[in-house]
Amino acid sequence: MTLFDGIYPFYPQKRKAAVFDVSIIIVIVFFLTLACSFLVIIPGIRGRARLYWTLRVLLSLVVGVVIVVVQFTGDWETGWVKANTFYKSFSHALVNVDVGLHVGLAGVNVTLVGNPVNQLNETIDYNEHFTWSFNTDYDHSYSEGLEKGLPSPILYVVEKFTTQSPCSVHRQYRISGHYASAALWVAFCTWLIANMLFSMPVLVYGGYMLLVTGAFMIFSLLSFATVRNSPMCPIQFGTAALHTGYGGSFWLTLVIGLLCLVAGITVVALHYFNMDLLKTFFDLREDQAEEYQEITQVYVNPHFVNKGLSLSQPSKLNLNSN
Repeated sequence: MTLFDGIYPFYPQKRKAAVFDVSIIIVIVFFLTLACSFLVIIPGIRGRARLYWTLRVLLSLVVGVVIVVVQFTGDWETGWVKANTFYKSFSHALVNVDVGLHVGLAGVNVTLVGNPVNQLNETIDYNEHFTWSFNTDYDHSYSEGLEKGLPSPILYVVEKFTTQSPCSVHRQYRISGHYASAALWVAFCTWLIANMLFSMPVLVYGGYMLLVTGAFMIFSLLSFATVRNSPMCPIQFGTAALHTGYGGSFWLTLVIGLLCLVAGITVVALHYFNMDLLKTFFDLREDQAEEYQEITQVYVNPHFVNKGLSLSQPSKLNLNSN
């Protein structure tokens, strides 16, 4: 560790946590700030509307924060194995370690923790991140790991995901993660549009956008799941094998996606079968409720459309006509 080998004394090397990192903390703090700001003004809302507002806002913020946070997490696919393995190259010394693999949309984390942590006069506690996003070079990161002299178990796992590996999984993980991330960003945009529509007297269209949000979240899961259809490369440490499965971010995205679908279906169903309950839940005032009814009749009821009525002529609508 000198000024001449690229590592400055007393400055730790940059590492990324297996699940949480600075980007995730920033996103969570931002959404918590929005939630706290709403809680400050909630006492000014009276009656049952206070409960409805709280439920709507908090559920919406949960959906938004999950869509953004899972972009940066590293536990879409995870696996652990306890093994006795060689610690360094050209050495016959064995260590007892826990090896963890955490796959995210933009890269992979490999964790190595000793049992106990202090073995061979060293502290065995590593967590290394290798990214495969389109603006980075995964193979170059692997080469840097070789130059730093990372422990053999980490290099062995990371090598499985290189472009030159016989496993041939690098391109599949990279492309599936890219499309999953793109689908989630589209879901975030539709989530924003749904919130804007819910703030206007066009609730049914907000419900439709919630359905679109849930659909894109499910599509992101399907995109990532395509990797599992390809033959998985065995990661073997002696007699112990490292097996992976879907992690917390995958299941959390599935739950929130299904929640958006259920919420969207509920809003659309209430619009057609119990509009009064829908207007009560969204706390529409009398003038807003009348405007909402006029708008939806113009767009939904062909009887009004055939008469050539438009939104620019709301006073001509006969709401009592059949």
